[in-house]
Amino acid sequence: MKSANRILYVSQEICPFFEEQTPVRLLNRMLPEICQASGYETRTFMPKFGEINERRYQLHDVIRLSGMNMSIDDVDHPLLIKVASIQAARIQIYFIDNEDLFQHRRGLKDAFGVEYSDNDVRTIFYCRGVLDTIEKLRWAPSVIQCSGWMSALVPLYVKKAFGTTPFFAESKVIVALDDQEYVSPFGSHFADKLVIDGVLGNDVRSIAGLPVGYEELMHLAIDYADAVITVTPQYNARLVNYAENRGKKVRHMAGVEAAEFMSLYNDLLE
Repeated sequence: MKSANRILYVSQEICPFFEEQTPVRLLNRMLPEICQASGYETRTFMPKFGEINERRYQLHDVIRLSGMNMSIDDVDHPLLIKVASIQAARIQIYFIDNEDLFQHRRGLKDAFGVEYSDNDVRTIFYCRGVLDTIEKLRWAPSVIQCSGWMSALVPLYVKKAFGTTPFFAESKVIVALDDQEYVSPFGSHFADKLVIDGVLGNDVRSIAGLPVGYEELMHLAIDYADAVITVTPQYNARLVNYAENRGKKVRHMAGVEAAEFMSLYNDLLE
């Protein structure tokens, strides 16, 4: 059996960087620690939302990985990479940051609970930023686990834009479904914003010219994923049915031991 010795976690939210400790945030915090303690190499990413206290968690800039401009819808966005250590777990968390998109704003909603109108651009920037950074690190992941809808574009980009590179050519991608959805659909030009080298209009035809709600975004993620898991007791059952109808490997992982995740990683790589 081939060992899944490098696991990339692309997460939307991780403890302890938020006041509330939800089951998903705790899982995203614990899995890298447990897998690393079991002999796996891991890298973990999340967006650097504005509410994360840089001084408290001792975030610092990674200059050698920062400085690239990412063009989205003809607008350049500088990519900043920061890192923090969770000493008790002996793991590092990499943060994708940008002054306009993340640094001075809260997570997914503003102070009044309204979803940001450019969450579509923030999602694109985050997913591309993670993969660009992994290339700079020259670290080829065996398995990529995506948690939260803000990571949902990773399967598309891995299979199409980055799939021919030596860092992602053999990577298997897992999409984790949880109980957090967004309400305000992305605009009808979202598909156009996704097109870069390697990603053609035909690759995103399922959402072309349409407002993209949570289910449509996750359909796109599932289409390019190798496996789909559920990580909370409540989840969108229609998405599970969609995955099963497309022949994807589906497992229900809420409340299971970490060993079950490692078993899944190895199953994907047999």
